[in-house]
Amino acid sequence: MAKTNHTKYAILGLLTTGCRTGYQMKQMMDTSLNHFWKISYGQIYPTLKQIVEEGLATVQDIPQDGKPDIKEYLLTEAGEKELRQWLSSPLENIPVAKNEVLLKLFFSRHQPKETTIEYLVHYQEILQARLHTYEGIEELIQIHSIEKADAQYWLFTLDYGKQITAAEIMWCKDTINKLS
Repeated sequence: MAKTNHTKYAILGLLTTGCRTGYQMKQMMDTSLNHFWKISYGQIYPTLKQIVEEGLATVQDIPQDGKPDIKEYLLTEAGEKELRQWLSSPLENIPVAKNEVLLKLFFSRHQPKETTIEYLVHYQEILQARLHTYEGIEELIQIHSIEKADAQYWLFTLDYGKQITAAEIMWCKDTINKLS
Protein backbone atom coordinates (compact mmCIF):
# COMPACT_ATOMS: atom_id res chain seq x y z
CA MET A 1 0.00 0.00 0.00
CA ALA A 2 1.30 3.44 -0.94
CA LYS A 3 2.23 5.77 1.87
CA THR A 4 -0.23 8.63 2.36
CA ASN A 5 1.08 12.09 1.51
CA HIS A 6 -0.13 13.90 4.62
CA THR A 7 1.29 17.21 3.33
CA LYS A 8 -1.29 17.09 0.56
CA TYR A 9 -4.09 16.84 3.13
CA ALA A 10 -2.58 19.56 5.29
CA ILE A 11 -2.60 21.88 2.26
CA LEU A 12 -6.17 20.87 1.35
CA GLY A 13 -7.16 21.59 4.95
CA LEU A 14 -5.41 24.97 4.91
CA LEU A 15 -7.44 25.91 1.84
CA THR A 16 -10.58 25.50 3.97
CA THR A 17 -9.34 28.03 6.54
CA GLY A 18 -9.23 30.99 4.19
CA CYS A 19 -5.57 30.61 3.23
CA ARG A 20 -5.47 31.22 -0.53
CA THR A 21 -1.77 31.78 -1.26
CA GLY A 22 1.38 29.87 -0.46
CA TYR A 23 2.51 32.79 1.69
CA GLN A 24 -0.72 32.74 3.75
CA MET A 25 -0.34 28.98 4.20
CA LYS A 26 3.22 29.38 5.43
CA GLN A 27 2.07 32.02 7.95
CA MET A 28 -0.72 29.76 9.22
CA MET A 29 1.70 26.84 9.52
CA ASP A 30 4.24 28.91 11.43
CA THR A 31 1.65 30.00 13.97
CA SER A 32 -0.35 26.80 14.36
CA LEU A 33 0.34 23.55 12.52
CA ASN A 34 4.09 23.80 13.10
CA HIS A 35 3.52 22.89 16.76
CA PHE A 36 2.38 19.41 15.75
CA TRP A 37 2.94 18.97 12.02
CA LYS A 38 6.07 20.16 10.22
CA ILE A 39 5.83 21.27 6.60
CA SER A 40 8.72 23.08 5.01
CA TYR A 41 8.19 26.10 2.78
CA GLY A 42 9.72 24.06 -0.04
CA GLN A 43 6.87 21.53 0.19
CA ILE A 44 4.05 24.05 -0.19
CA TYR A 45 4.34 25.03 -3.85
CA PRO A 46 5.09 21.56 -5.27
CA THR A 47 2.11 20.23 -3.29
CA LEU A 48 -0.12 23.07 -4.51
CA LYS A 49 0.97 22.29 -8.09
CA GLN A 50 0.16 18.60 -7.53
CA ILE A 51 -3.32 19.23 -6.13
CA VAL A 52 -4.12 21.59 -9.02
CA GLU A 53 -2.98 18.91 -11.49
CA GLU A 54 -5.20 16.38 -9.68
CA GLY A 55 -8.19 18.74 -9.97
CA LEU A 56 -8.43 19.17 -6.19
CA ALA A 57 -7.84 22.93 -6.38
CA THR A 58 -7.83 25.67 -8.98
CA VAL A 59 -5.30 28.46 -9.33
CA GLN A 60 -5.72 31.92 -10.74
CA ASP A 61 -3.24 34.72 -11.15
CA ILE A 62 -4.18 37.95 -9.36
CA PRO A 63 -2.39 40.93 -10.91
CA GLN A 64 -0.57 43.45 -8.71
CA ASP A 65 0.69 46.86 -9.74
CA GLY A 66 4.46 46.77 -10.21
CA LYS A 67 4.77 43.32 -8.63
CA PRO A 68 4.54 39.75 -9.85
CA ASP A 69 1.06 38.24 -9.95
CA ILE A 70 -0.16 36.43 -6.85
CA LYS A 71 -1.28 32.85 -7.35
CA GLU A 72 -4.54 32.32 -5.51
CA TYR A 73 -5.71 28.76 -4.87
CA LEU A 74 -9.28 27.62 -4.27
CA LEU A 75 -10.47 24.19 -3.18
CA THR A 76 -12.65 22.40 -5.73
CA GLU A 77 -15.59 20.17 -4.90
CA ALA A 78 -13.32 17.19 -5.67
CA GLY A 79 -10.72 18.60 -3.27
CA GLU A 80 -13.28 18.99 -0.52
CA LYS A 81 -14.47 15.42 -1.13
CA GLU A 82 -10.87 14.14 -1.02
CA LEU A 83 -10.23 15.96 2.27
CA ARG A 84 -13.42 14.60 3.84
CA GLN A 85 -12.57 11.09 2.68
CA TRP A 86 -9.09 11.34 4.25
CA LEU A 87 -10.51 12.79 7.48
CA SER A 88 -12.92 9.87 7.83
CA SER A 89 -10.33 7.19 7.01
CA PRO A 90 -8.77 5.17 9.86
CA LEU A 91 -5.44 6.29 11.32
CA GLU A 92 -2.53 4.62 9.57
CA ASN A 93 -0.28 4.62 12.60
CA ILE A 94 0.33 6.28 15.90
CA PRO A 95 3.73 7.94 15.58
CA VAL A 96 6.46 7.46 18.13
CA ALA A 97 8.14 10.75 18.87
CA LYS A 98 11.91 10.91 18.92
CA ASN A 99 12.99 12.55 22.14
CA GLU A 100 16.66 13.28 22.74
CA VAL A 101 16.02 13.88 26.45
CA LEU A 102 14.61 10.38 26.90
CA LEU A 103 17.39 8.87 24.81
CA LYS A 104 20.05 10.56 26.95
CA LEU A 105 18.23 9.72 30.17
CA PHE A 106 18.07 6.06 29.17
CA PHE A 107 21.88 5.94 29.17
CA SER A 108 22.51 8.48 31.94
CA ARG A 109 24.07 6.05 34.41
CA HIS A 110 27.24 6.76 32.42
CA GLN A 111 27.42 10.38 33.55
CA PRO A 112 27.19 12.27 36.85
CA LYS A 113 23.66 12.72 38.22
CA GLU A 114 24.27 16.47 38.32
CA THR A 115 24.70 16.54 34.52
CA THR A 116 21.45 14.62 34.07
CA ILE A 117 19.66 16.99 36.43
CA GLU A 118 21.08 20.00 34.55
CA TYR A 119 19.67 18.93 31.21
CA LEU A 120 16.35 17.95 32.80
CA VAL A 121 16.12 21.43 34.36
CA HIS A 122 16.96 22.93 30.96
CA TYR A 123 14.33 20.75 29.28
CA GLN A 124 11.78 21.82 31.88
CA GLU A 125 12.55 25.48 31.09
CA ILE A 126 12.04 24.84 27.37
CA LEU A 127 8.74 23.12 28.12
CA GLN A 128 7.64 26.01 30.32
CA ALA A 129 8.36 28.43 27.46
CA ARG A 130 6.40 26.19 25.07
CA LEU A 131 3.44 26.14 27.47
CA HIS A 132 3.60 29.92 27.68
CA THR A 133 3.55 30.09 23.85
CA TYR A 134 0.51 27.81 23.74
CA GLU A 135 -1.27 29.99 26.29
CA GLY A 136 -0.52 33.04 24.14
CA ILE A 137 -1.89 31.30 21.05
CA GLU A 138 -5.01 30.35 22.99
CA GLU A 139 -5.52 33.97 24.00
CA LEU A 140 -5.12 35.11 20.38
CA ILE A 141 -7.68 32.58 19.17
CA GLN A 142 -10.09 33.59 21.94
CA ILE A 143 -9.72 37.29 21.05
CA HIS A 144 -9.40 37.26 17.26
CA SER A 145 -10.74 34.00 15.86
CA ILE A 146 -13.31 32.52 18.23
CA GLU A 147 -16.13 33.21 15.74
CA LYS A 148 -14.44 31.14 13.02
CA ALA A 149 -15.92 27.71 12.30
CA ASP A 150 -12.53 26.07 12.87
CA ALA A 151 -11.75 27.82 16.19
CA GLN A 152 -13.16 25.07 18.40
CA TYR A 153 -11.00 22.47 16.64
CA TRP A 154 -7.93 24.71 16.80
CA LEU A 155 -8.51 24.95 20.54
CA PHE A 156 -8.85 21.15 20.82
CA THR A 157 -5.43 20.63 19.19
CA LEU A 158 -3.97 23.43 21.28
CA ASP A 159 -5.39 21.86 24.45
CA TYR A 160 -3.68 18.60 23.51
CA GLY A 161 -0.35 20.41 23.28
CA LYS A 162 -0.94 22.22 26.57
CA GLN A 163 -1.85 19.04 28.43
CA ILE A 164 1.06 17.02 27.01
CA THR A 165 3.48 19.85 27.82
CA ALA A 166 2.11 20.23 31.36
CA ALA A 167 2.48 16.46 31.87
CA GLU A 168 6.08 16.62 30.64
CA ILE A 169 6.81 19.47 33.05
CA MET A 170 5.42 17.39 35.93
CA TRP A 171 7.51 14.41 34.76
CA CYS A 172 10.65 16.61 34.76
CA LYS A 173 9.95 17.79 38.30
CA ASP A 174 9.29 14.25 39.49
CA THR A 175 12.40 12.83 37.81
CA ILE A 176 14.62 15.64 39.13
CA ASN A 177 13.31 15.00 42.64
CA LYS A 178 14.06 11.29 42.33
CA LEU A 179 17.59 12.03 41.13
CA SER A 180 18.29 14.64 43.83
